Amino acid sequence: MQVQSLYYYPVKSLPGIKLERMELDDFGPAGDRRWMITDQFGQFITQRNYPALARVGISVEAGVVSIEVPGQGRFTLAASAEARNVMVWEDWVAAQRAEAGPAEGLSNFLGVAVDVVFMTELTFRAVDRVWVRQRRRVGFADGFPFLVVNQASLDELNARLGHKVDIRRFRPNIVVTGSEPWAEDRWRTLVIGSARFNLVKPCSRCVMTTVDPDMGIKAADQQPLRTLGSYRLQPGGVIFGMNALHDGEGPISPGDAVSIDEFGAK
Repeated sequence: MQVQSLYYYPVKSLPGIKLERMELDDFGPAGDRRWMITDQFGQFITQRNYPALARVGISVEAGVVSIEVPGQGRFTLAASAEARNVMVWEDWVAAQRAEAGPAEGLSNFLGVAVDVVFMTELTFRAVDRVWVRQRRRVGFADGFPFLVVNQASLDELNARLGHKVDIRRFRPNIVVTGSEPWAEDRWRTLVIGSARFNLVKPCSRCVMTTVDPDMGIKAADQQPLRTLGSYRLQPGGVIFGMNALHDGEGPISPGDAVSIDEFGAK
């Protein structure tokens, strides 16, 4: 088994960036989901309700995040001194508003007033304590720092669909190759270089998997979620991938060997 590909998402629910080298920090993948888009009330927004967000371009140069908003132009994200409390799922989180520009461009593009905010090092948002007893932090990701997926599971799903959907629909951080389909259900700890990844919760999938990552349009036939739900429905939802926490240091890169340190019960 080895790492096939790596992704991170500087802005929650905007497109990801494929990496040749992933640095790790206290939050998880360095720079992952430290920025977020909210409505005027501070509630986070995503491609679930605004699939056109998939069409917003994103780039990072020397640690500075820029977005390209269709019809509006290019904007650099920089945190202002203005604090704002925002909500991601059930968590109220202290954040800082971005400097003027990006929010206005996104508001014009989406047709609804939005804000752009940044999570500083001073903010501590805990991972889902139902699944993890340790006091561990996460950025604006849904609940955990990492999502690990198995390429063989996507291949098996695509064979059922009869056409290929891109791994980007599932927004992974780490894509592993060289295993059997759905073997990740039994993985508990993966070792990549000097880092260990504890797989703590199966990932329940939602309507975002139906959004074409290039067109920013939801599939009218609700695929691939409909097919996935026909055979991957578990008590926690329709499952694809595993949420994970890390111990140890990176970096990690595509091609790195992946070993299983622990299996769970099938």
